[in-house]
Formats: sequence, structure tokens, C-alpha cells
Amino acid sequence: MTAQDSATPTSSIAVSSGTLLAALGVVAFSLTFPSTVWGLESFGPWSLVSVRSVLAAVIAGTFLLAMRVPLPERRHWAGLATVAAGVVVGFPLLTTLALQTSTSSHAAVVVGLLPLTTAAFAALRTGRRPSRTFWAAALAGAAAVIAFTVQQSGGALHAGDMYLFGALLVCAAGYTEGGRLAQWMPGWHVVGWALILCLPLALAGSAVALTYEPVRLSAHGVVGLVWVAAGSTFFGLYVWYRGMAEIGVSKASQLQLAQPLFTLAWSVLLLGETLSPAAPLAAVAVLVCIAATQRART
Repeated sequence: MTAQDSATPTSSIAVSSGTLLAALGVVAFSLTFPSTVWGLESFGPWSLVSVRSVLAAVIAGTFLLAMRVPLPERRHWAGLATVAAGVVVGFPLLTTLALQTSTSSHAAVVVGLLPLTTAAFAALRTGRRPSRTFWAAALAGAAAVIAFTVQQSGGALHAGDMYLFGALLVCAAGYTEGGRLAQWMPGWHVVGWALILCLPLALAGSAVALTYEPVRLSAHGVVGLVWVAAGSTFFGLYVWYRGMAEIGVSKASQLQLAQPLFTLAWSVLLLGETLSPAAPLAAVAVLVCIAATQRART
């Protein structure tokens, strides 16, 4: 049951604020791939993922201590472990490995299938079935993203695509479980405790990875590391989970249909990648689908 499912006099306000928060999360996530490419200029893939987790956990731990947040109830730890495995470890690691051979724009459009994957996981996890209108709009949006992917990549699949497809599955599971937990605790608590749960593994991973992978510090590398740690991993997940708690996992996930287009724009501005003339048409198609999913009953 989502916040949207229980009708209250303030439900329309909740939907508006939840949509805004989820949209802020999408903007933050849209910078993840370009920032990861920058980070790979200075760090190896394993070092980048483990160090970003350590930094994000330090930020989260500071906030948890300062606010005197109590430990989660025992019944929530299994869900937090799912969030940690999917969102804190699995998705960053698999996408970082993919970005060694794939461009940021290519990875963005492949991961554009994440909204549909998340909606499917949410339906299985909660037992709820979105309406046919919702699924039709979601599938149309996914089709637009796939068509844009094929157009951008020239119809060829890259070696990193298997990593990206795996990232879709683990991230969707983490998003779904995090959205469920955010109904019982603030979204930043979900993110914070998931990061703390991963801290021992991240510290050990950092010690090993930094020993074996060379570090070549540069301005781009440092900025990329800071953003994926503070911007994507902490702030982005905080507003994302809070938004999902208010408007529901399925509807929030469809806002991510716009994320690949944002990432493509960042890839052009920050990485100098070329953008297809088809981008405006794809943007219009995706935004129409987003509007349809937001109006459909779930």
C-alpha cells in the first residue's frame, strides 16, 4: 500500500511533492554515468566503486549520528540488505565495469529500460497490478527508449551490455525494496543504513583495489568521484526513495524514462559525445509516455 493508495485531503499535495522529489532524483542520477567516466580517468573500476561507497557511507553516517537516528527495526534489515546489494554495490559496480567499453550515452539508453523493470519488480513484490493503460504507456516509453538506443548505437550491441542488463535487474530490486521501506522510515534513513551496512565491505574493497589499481589523480577524476558519492549515491537516493514513498514505486519509476535523455545531454556537454538529431523526437515521445503513466491508475 502506498501513500497514494490511502485517500486523504492532502493526497494531491503529496503527489506533487513526491513527483518533484523523484524528479530531482532522476536529475541527480542522470549525471552518474558522465561522472563515472570522469572518475575512471583517475581510478580503476573497483577502486572507484569501493571508494565512492566509503565516502557516501561517511556522509550518511554523519547525518545519522547528528540526527540521533535509532537503529532500524529487525524486520527491516533484510530489506535494507536488498537495497545495499542492488543499489549501493550491484548497480554501481556493473555500470562502472560497462563504462570501460561503452560510452556514457550508450549506457544511458540501455539503462532506460529500468522504469519498466522496476514496475515489474514492484508488481511482483507488492502483488498489485497496474492498469492496462499504465502498462501500455510504460511499454510505449520503453519502446521509444529501445528505438533511441538502436539509433544511437547503430544497431550494434557492445560487450558491456551484459553488465548493463545485469545492472537493470539488481537496481530494480533495490529500488522496489527501498520504495517499500521508505513508507516506514524517511528515505534518507533507507539510504543511510544501506550505506552503513556496506561500509565494512567497501573499506576492505578499497584497501585491496587501491593496492592493485593505479591512481592518477586529475580534476575530472576527483569531481567525478565526489559527485557519484555525494550526489548520486546519497542525495539522489534520498530524494528518490522519499518520492517513491509518496507517489508509489510504479509511477515514480516511469519518471526515469527521461533520465537517458538528460544523460545524453550531459554526455554532450561534459564528455563531448555526439548527439543524434533524433533526440528531440525521442524526448517528446518519452515525455508523452511519462504524462500518461502519471495519469493512469495504479
